[in-house]
Amino acid sequence: MPAVRRALLSVYDKTGLVDLARGLASRGIALISTGGTLAALRAAGFEAQSVSEVTGFPEILDGRVKTLHPAIHAGLLADRRRDDHVATLAEQSIAPIELLVVNLYPFAATLASGAGREEVVEMIDIGGPAMVRAASKNHGSVAVVVDPADYPRLLAALEEGDGSIAEPLRRELAAKAFATTAGYDRDVARWLADENARPANAELPATLALRLEREIAARYGENPHQPAAIYRESGGAGVLGGFVQLQGKELSYNNLLDADAARKLVALFPDEAAVGIVKHNNPCGVGRGSSALAAYERALACDPVSAFGSIVATNREVDGSMARALADLFVEVVIAPAISAEARATLAGRKNLRLLVAPPYCPAAEAIELRGIDGGFLAQRPDAALDPAEEWTVPTRRHPTEVEREALAFAWKVARYVKSNAIVVANREQTVGIGAGQMSRVDSCRLAIGKAQLPLAGTVAASDAFFPFRDGLDVLADAGVTAVIHPGGSVRDAEVVAAADERGLALLVTGRRHFRH
Repeated sequence: MPAVRRALLSVYDKTGLVDLARGLASRGIALISTGGTLAALRAAGFEAQSVSEVTGFPEILDGRVKTLHPAIHAGLLADRRRDDHVATLAEQSIAPIELLVVNLYPFAATLASGAGREEVVEMIDIGGPAMVRAASKNHGSVAVVVDPADYPRLLAALEEGDGSIAEPLRRELAAKAFATTAGYDRDVARWLADENARPANAELPATLALRLEREIAARYGENPHQPAAIYRESGGAGVLGGFVQLQGKELSYNNLLDADAARKLVALFPDEAAVGIVKHNNPCGVGRGSSALAAYERALACDPVSAFGSIVATNREVDGSMARALADLFVEVVIAPAISAEARATLAGRKNLRLLVAPPYCPAAEAIELRGIDGGFLAQRPDAALDPAEEWTVPTRRHPTEVEREALAFAWKVARYVKSNAIVVANREQTVGIGAGQMSRVDSCRLAIGKAQLPLAGTVAASDAFFPFRDGLDVLADAGVTAVIHPGGSVRDAEVVAAADERGLALLVTGRRHFRH
């Protein structure tokens, strides 16, 4: 690449602009600029030529057209290694541009702010992406920078290359630039597609454009022989809402799967402290209470054996008392919205324990969950909305007591994050037994009862889907369960209701299923 003699700077985000311009000017690099960038450069005392002076054409259409001109694009696209390109520039009296620094209008941020449609449309950048693509294509002769974080690297490269930028860095920057324009176009396309969708029948977009950036290079996937990495959606908050790891060794693929499930589970209890202990993507104990410590102790009591090597999530701050309670259990990950200084000091000696701070899970209305299958993806809206208890019905002769209703509502929330077929046995404050992932519902009932280490008499049970036969209900009743909540909808619902009446059980029907495969 020839030495950089001319640089075109056109940035919406002015972060680092003055320092960049100072570094370029100190090397005698001529600056070309537009609009607000030009004003900022001149206000800082730099000599800069306007794009209109280069093109001989004024900015028009409120600035929509200013850089879309052969004097700009030929300067960016001419391959300096080709004699015919160099000759054409000379014939047309066009000077080459060796460096382009551009960042785009903040379309995604403007959309997220709730701005009106016309304002959002105005934030669809045209000239910026066009220049970025041109310079990126011609990275053999031009360097392109789209991220202010790369300005120091650029200046260092110019110093090291005596005014030139080495090819490996130009290639890296070009790849980043193309990824940026691809993500930008994706955001615009998704917005337009969402506008055309019909919310009344909950249709998903006809096309779904993704731009993913590797956030974590995992040691391996579910098993050591499987290469793996963790990606974040570009422009989003990041994995687990943009978590911060305070201590501990690197996170594994399985750690993140379980942390995601645990964080989502405790988010179902916004009005009280809740703790979920998750192992192999299933809760092995869930508790709630007046404090994180009380909730943790109740969650652990459900199945302390399975909790070994688990992920612990809470929707409240981890304080010193909870941290001291955790000291007796081998835990892989603790994830919470906050971890106190006392808790951090208490857990600091456990070097392998990962402490994660992440905001409470709260999916956006337009959020889409993806799951890869061979050749494609399955897409759905998250199963995140709370079920309105006022819509639940009681088909049995006996209605649940107020205590039973509270316990049923608690168990019903937990069942949402248990692998199907799911049975959750609980009291008002904690799970007592959990049956997960069985091929028949009656076996999940037997497993939930068999896992119980707390008293079963007077407990309730939740089933993520309807009972196809009365056998599961009988297993629960035999163990001391007094009330059951399920969606209903089976052709044998009448038989199940009759069985509940026969056994003196109260039955709540929600009308909504919560399978989790």
